[in-house]
Amino acid sequence: MADPAPELPDLPPRLDQAILDPLLTLEQLQTLCDSGVQEGVRAICTTPQHLPLLRERIGGTDSGPLLVAAIGFPFGAIPAELKLAEAEWCAAHGAQEFDVVPDFSALVNGNSGAFAEELSALCDLGCPVRAILDMARLETEQLELAVEAAIDAGAAGLQTGNGFGPPCHADQIRALQQLIRKRCAIKGAGGIHNLSHAGDLLLAGADLLGTSSAPALLQAQRRPAA
Repeated sequence: MADPAPELPDLPPRLDQAILDPLLTLEQLQTLCDSGVQEGVRAICTTPQHLPLLRERIGGTDSGPLLVAAIGFPFGAIPAELKLAEAEWCAAHGAQEFDVVPDFSALVNGNSGAFAEELSALCDLGCPVRAILDMARLETEQLELAVEAAIDAGAAGLQTGNGFGPPCHADQIRALQQLIRKRCAIKGAGGIHNLSHAGDLLLAGADLLGTSSAPALLQAQRRPAA
Protein backbone atom coordinates (compact mmCIF):
# COMPACT_ATOMS: atom_id res chain seq x y z
CA MET A 1 0.00 0.00 0.00
CA ALA A 2 1.26 3.46 -0.89
CA ASP A 3 2.40 5.71 1.93
CA PRO A 4 -0.58 7.94 2.78
CA ALA A 5 -0.15 11.67 2.28
CA PRO A 6 -1.96 13.38 5.16
CA GLU A 7 -2.59 17.08 5.31
CA LEU A 8 0.82 18.42 6.27
CA PRO A 9 2.33 21.88 6.56
CA ASP A 10 4.90 22.95 4.00
CA LEU A 11 7.42 20.19 4.62
CA PRO A 12 10.78 21.42 3.26
CA PRO A 13 11.20 24.16 5.94
CA ARG A 14 10.48 21.53 8.62
CA LEU A 15 12.97 18.86 7.51
CA ASP A 16 16.58 18.49 8.59
CA GLN A 17 18.26 15.84 6.47
CA ALA A 18 20.59 13.65 8.54
CA ILE A 19 23.76 12.55 6.76
CA LEU A 20 25.54 10.88 9.67
CA ASP A 21 26.30 7.32 8.61
CA PRO A 22 30.10 6.74 8.91
CA LEU A 23 29.97 4.00 6.27
CA LEU A 24 28.91 6.29 3.43
CA THR A 25 31.27 6.57 0.49
CA LEU A 26 32.22 9.99 -0.87
CA GLU A 27 29.95 9.40 -3.85
CA GLN A 28 27.04 8.52 -1.55
CA LEU A 29 27.68 11.61 0.57
CA GLN A 30 27.60 13.84 -2.48
CA THR A 31 24.46 12.18 -3.85
CA LEU A 32 22.62 12.54 -0.53
CA CYS A 33 23.70 16.16 -0.20
CA ASP A 34 22.61 16.96 -3.75
CA SER A 35 19.19 15.37 -3.20
CA GLY A 36 18.66 17.45 -0.07
CA VAL A 37 19.60 20.62 -1.92
CA GLN A 38 17.33 19.76 -4.84
CA GLU A 39 14.39 19.00 -2.54
CA GLY A 40 14.87 22.25 -0.63
CA VAL A 41 15.26 20.81 2.87
CA ARG A 42 15.71 23.34 5.67
CA ALA A 43 19.09 21.95 6.74
CA ILE A 44 21.59 19.16 6.36
CA CYS A 45 23.03 17.73 9.57
CA THR A 46 26.37 15.95 9.41
CA THR A 47 29.45 14.98 11.37
CA PRO A 48 32.55 17.20 11.67
CA GLN A 49 34.45 14.76 9.44
CA HIS A 50 32.04 15.25 6.54
CA LEU A 51 31.29 18.90 7.16
CA PRO A 52 33.97 20.52 4.93
CA LEU A 53 33.01 18.34 1.96
CA LEU A 54 29.31 19.15 2.34
CA ARG A 55 30.04 22.85 2.88
CA GLU A 56 31.86 22.89 -0.45
CA ARG A 57 29.08 20.86 -2.08
CA ILE A 58 26.29 23.14 -0.86
CA GLY A 59 28.23 26.31 -1.59
CA GLY A 60 28.12 29.57 0.32
CA THR A 61 26.13 30.12 3.48
CA ASP A 62 23.75 32.58 1.78
CA SER A 63 22.00 29.94 -0.34
CA GLY A 64 20.83 26.38 -0.06
CA PRO A 65 20.15 24.41 3.12
CA LEU A 66 21.69 25.40 6.43
CA LEU A 67 24.58 23.20 7.50
CA VAL A 68 24.27 21.71 10.98
CA ALA A 69 27.18 20.07 12.80
CA ALA A 70 26.46 17.18 15.17
CA ILE A 71 28.65 17.91 18.22
CA GLY A 72 29.64 15.20 20.68
CA PHE A 73 27.63 12.74 18.60
CA PRO A 74 26.26 10.24 19.39
CA PHE A 75 26.68 9.98 23.18
CA GLY A 76 28.25 13.28 24.30
CA ALA A 77 30.85 11.43 26.34
CA ILE A 78 33.85 13.68 25.77
CA PRO A 79 35.31 16.40 28.03
CA ALA A 80 33.66 19.80 27.77
CA GLU A 81 36.89 21.37 26.50
CA LEU A 82 37.03 18.94 23.58
CA LYS A 83 33.34 19.44 22.79
CA LEU A 84 33.88 23.20 22.70
CA ALA A 85 36.94 22.80 20.45
CA GLU A 86 34.92 20.53 18.15
CA ALA A 87 32.19 23.17 17.85
CA GLU A 88 34.72 25.96 17.23
CA TRP A 89 36.35 23.91 14.48
CA CYS A 90 32.97 23.22 12.89
CA ALA A 91 31.99 26.90 12.99
CA ALA A 92 35.27 27.76 11.28
CA HIS A 93 34.51 25.20 8.56
CA GLY A 94 31.03 26.38 7.67
CA ALA A 95 28.61 25.04 10.29
CA GLN A 96 25.69 27.40 10.91
CA GLU A 97 23.95 25.49 13.71
CA PHE A 98 24.91 22.85 16.27
CA ASP A 99 23.00 19.73 17.30
CA VAL A 100 24.77 18.92 20.57
CA VAL A 101 24.73 15.76 22.66
CA PRO A 102 25.14 17.19 26.17
CA ASP A 103 26.89 15.78 29.25
CA PHE A 104 24.41 13.15 30.39
CA SER A 105 26.93 11.79 32.88
CA ALA A 106 26.87 15.09 34.74
CA LEU A 107 23.07 15.13 34.61
CA VAL A 108 22.48 11.64 36.01
CA ASN A 109 25.07 12.23 38.73
CA GLY A 110 23.22 15.27 40.02
CA ASN A 111 25.40 17.95 38.48
CA SER A 112 22.93 19.83 36.30
CA GLY A 113 25.13 22.91 36.69
CA ALA A 114 27.96 21.31 34.71
CA PHE A 115 25.40 20.06 32.17
CA ALA A 116 24.17 23.63 31.65
CA GLU A 117 27.63 25.25 31.72
CA GLU A 118 28.87 23.06 28.88
CA LEU A 119 25.85 24.00 26.74
CA SER A 120 26.18 27.67 27.68
CA ALA A 121 29.77 27.79 26.43
CA LEU A 122 28.61 26.34 23.10
CA CYS A 123 25.73 28.81 22.86
CA ASP A 124 28.22 31.64 23.38
CA LEU A 125 29.85 30.78 20.04
CA GLY A 126 26.93 32.45 18.29
CA CYS A 127 25.43 29.52 16.35
CA PRO A 128 21.95 28.29 17.34
CA VAL A 129 22.26 25.22 19.56
CA ARG A 130 19.85 22.29 19.88
CA ALA A 131 20.41 19.92 22.78
CA ILE A 132 19.89 16.28 21.80
CA LEU A 133 18.06 14.49 24.61
CA ASP A 134 17.61 10.76 25.17
CA MET A 135 13.90 10.62 25.90
CA ALA A 136 13.71 6.84 25.48
CA ARG A 137 15.95 6.36 28.52
CA LEU A 138 15.90 9.46 30.70
CA GLU A 139 13.73 9.21 33.79
CA THR A 140 11.02 11.85 34.23
CA GLU A 141 12.97 13.88 36.78
CA GLN A 142 16.15 13.71 34.69
CA LEU A 143 14.25 14.87 31.61
CA GLU A 144 12.77 17.80 33.51
CA LEU A 145 16.23 18.81 34.76
CA ALA A 146 17.71 18.48 31.26
CA VAL A 147 15.01 20.67 29.71
CA GLU A 148 15.35 23.44 32.30
CA ALA A 149 19.16 23.38 32.24
CA ALA A 150 19.31 23.48 28.43
CA ILE A 151 16.87 26.38 28.20
CA ASP A 152 18.71 28.26 30.95
CA ALA A 153 21.94 27.74 29.00
CA GLY A 154 20.43 29.41 25.94
CA ALA A 155 19.54 26.43 23.75
CA ALA A 156 17.38 27.42 20.78
CA GLY A 157 15.82 23.96 20.61
CA LEU A 158 15.60 20.46 22.04
CA GLN A 159 15.73 17.21 20.09
CA THR A 160 14.00 14.02 21.23
CA GLY A 161 16.97 11.69 20.66
CA ASN A 162 20.05 10.84 18.66
CA GLY A 163 18.29 8.48 16.23
CA PHE A 164 19.48 5.30 17.90
CA GLY A 165 16.99 3.09 19.69
CA PRO A 166 13.20 3.17 19.20
CA PRO A 167 11.55 5.62 16.81
CA CYS A 168 10.42 9.00 18.03
CA HIS A 169 6.71 9.06 18.87
CA ALA A 170 4.08 11.72 19.30
CA ASP A 171 3.83 11.28 23.09
CA GLN A 172 7.46 12.42 23.37
CA ILE A 173 6.67 15.58 21.44
CA ARG A 174 3.66 16.31 23.64
CA ALA A 175 5.73 15.69 26.79
CA LEU A 176 8.38 18.15 25.59
CA GLN A 177 5.73 20.71 24.77
CA GLN A 178 4.47 20.63 28.35
CA LEU A 179 8.00 21.00 29.75
CA ILE A 180 9.20 23.67 27.30
CA ARG A 181 6.09 25.88 27.47
CA LYS A 182 6.94 27.59 24.17
CA ARG A 183 10.39 28.71 25.35
CA CYS A 184 12.29 26.95 22.53
CA ALA A 185 11.69 24.78 19.47
CA ILE A 186 11.18 21.00 19.34
CA LYS A 187 12.88 18.68 16.88
CA GLY A 188 11.71 15.10 16.55
CA ALA A 189 14.30 12.56 15.42
CA GLY A 190 14.50 8.80 15.14
CA GLY A 191 12.90 6.37 12.71
CA ILE A 192 10.96 8.94 10.66
CA HIS A 193 10.66 7.23 7.28
CA ASN A 194 7.04 7.73 6.15
CA LEU A 195 4.58 10.58 5.82
CA SER A 196 2.09 9.27 8.36
CA HIS A 197 4.78 9.20 11.06
CA ALA A 198 6.00 12.67 10.09
CA GLY A 199 2.44 13.96 10.15
CA ASP A 200 1.79 12.52 13.61
CA LEU A 201 4.87 14.25 15.02
CA LEU A 202 4.10 17.59 13.42
CA LEU A 203 0.48 17.42 14.56
CA ALA A 204 1.72 16.69 18.09
CA GLY A 205 3.73 19.93 18.03
CA ALA A 206 7.16 19.24 16.54
CA ASP A 207 8.67 22.29 14.85
CA LEU A 208 11.33 20.32 12.96
CA LEU A 209 11.98 16.71 12.01
CA GLY A 210 15.42 15.16 11.69
CA THR A 211 15.53 12.21 9.30
CA SER A 212 17.81 10.51 6.82
CA SER A 213 14.71 10.07 4.63
CA ALA A 214 13.93 13.75 4.06
CA PRO A 215 14.16 13.68 0.21
CA ALA A 216 12.10 10.48 0.07
CA LEU A 217 9.39 12.03 2.27
CA LEU A 218 9.14 15.05 0.00
CA GLN A 219 8.99 12.88 -3.10
CA ALA A 220 6.26 10.73 -1.49
CA GLN A 221 4.20 13.81 -0.67
CA ARG A 222 4.22 14.85 -4.32
CA ARG A 223 3.22 11.39 -5.54
CA PRO A 224 -0.46 11.05 -6.40
CA ALA A 225 -2.41 8.76 -4.07
CA ALA A 226 -2.89 5.29 -5.53
